Parts: sequence; C-alpha cells; structure tokens
Amino acid sequence: MSTSYLTVARSASAELEVKRSRFLGHVERVGSEVEARAVVDRIRKQHWDARHHCSAFVLGHDGAVQRSHDDGEPSGTAGAPMLEVLRGREVSDVVAVVTRWFGGVLLGAGGLVRAYGDATRAALDEAGVRRRLLMSRYDLRAGHADAARWEAELRSRDVVVTGVDYGEQATLHLAVPAGSAAGFPALVAALTAGAGVPEPAGESWVDG
Repeated sequence: MSTSYLTVARSASAELEVKRSRFLGHVERVGSEVEARAVVDRIRKQHWDARHHCSAFVLGHDGAVQRSHDDGEPSGTAGAPMLEVLRGREVSDVVAVVTRWFGGVLLGAGGLVRAYGDATRAALDEAGVRRRLLMSRYDLRAGHADAARWEAELRSRDVVVTGVDYGEQATLHLAVPAGSAAGFPALVAALTAGAGVPEPAGESWVDG
C-alpha cells in the first residue's frame, strides 16, 4: 500500500483561446464523487452561457476511482484527454472542469483533444501540487510535569503533535509517517526513560 500521493495544493483556473473558442480550465481538490460532481454543477451554473462543461476526476490515495465526461463534445475528445493529463501528473483527489465557449470555428477531433488537455495542464500549473502522507496516530499519556518536556523532545524528532488534552493526566496526540511506525514505541521509550507507552489510535492521511 502506498504511504503518500500527490494532490493539488489549491483550487486554480486558467484560460486559453483557440480559434475564437474560449477554454476555461479549473481544478479543485475533492474527497468524493459527490464533491466532484458538485464542483461540476457549481461551475455549470456559474458559467451558464457556455456550451460545454467537460470534466474528469481521480480519487483515492491509489487513484482507484477515475471518471470523465465529454458533455456533448465528440466522444473521447474532451473528458478522456483531461483524465490523461491528471494521470500523467500523478495527482489524485482532484476534479478538473474545462468550460468552453464556442467561437464559431470547428476545431476537429485533434484540435479539441489538444485544447482540453492544454486547459487542464494550465490549471494544474496554477494550482501546484502537495504531497499527502499516511500517518500512524498515537495517544501518549503523561504527567503534567512531564508533558511539555516530552512534547518538545518529540517535536525535535519530527513527530507531529496534533493536540494535547489536559485532564488528570495530559494526553499528547501524535502522528508519525506510517513507514516509521514500527520503531516509534522504542523512540518514545528512549525519550521518556521508559515511562511513556504510546497507544495506537489509527491511521489518517495528512498534508505534508
């Protein structure tokens, strides 16, 4: 199983013109098919005067879910080349929408493939990329007198401290890359002179 993947760093748009047709490419980070389709619907309503709103999306840390839609363009000339761009950039959890205002000149199949692909690439260039990491989460209980020192020691070892709860004891919520999880209990034992025992609390994907 992969322990990291790329997604877009931010939502972004880019526009190009080909033989008087305008192509507005937009990419956005999403977490589900429902979210992806909601983005398409939002852009369709926002640019209601455009003829086509073609789309493609890739979802999941392994890119297992992939969809594309030509929205009235000749089959294979819009959604498929957009999807190929997403695959080529190796990004996931992202939807791409290219809105076209027809300029009166037919572009032909090859011209459409290039235009939709180029608009998607331009939007991705504007968005940038961000790596997501699979992190193993742990809870570490500490006495109040030790909590701040343990937290500082762990941070100095690049352990992510996602939060601290204070009750009768302090509970440090920690995250480490899944690939480093096997050695984490030994690290905690060394830093706490054997007093700290991290309790596994699952896994989650976080932005690197």
